[in-house]
Amino acid sequence: MSLWTWVLLACAVAYATKLVGYLVPGSWLSHPLVTRISGTMTVALLAALVAMNTFSEGAGILFDARIGALAAAAAALLLRAPFIVVVIAGAAAAAGLRLLGLP
Repeated sequence: MSLWTWVLLACAVAYATKLVGYLVPGSWLSHPLVTRISGTMTVALLAALVAMNTFSEGAGILFDARIGALAAAAAALLLRAPFIVVVIAGAAAAAGLRLLGLP
């Protein structure tokens, strides 16, 4: 099979999944367990994405300035800083660590 066949197949599966979502009864979605699981799953997926983008390089694990940037952003979040301040703190930490020679 060619690459385009796989891409079109993945698109069809994604669209079918979305259509099946409309068939789920509303009473199932308003159940407290479903609400709690969907909220927790969102946070877990975002945390996994951040971890993969922070600690991975190619096929291995790399410790570099991104870890310091993540730590600075987490500290700003703990201090309840506005989102733009969190982003700037992370960027400044990464820039400072790279200026000091970290890759």
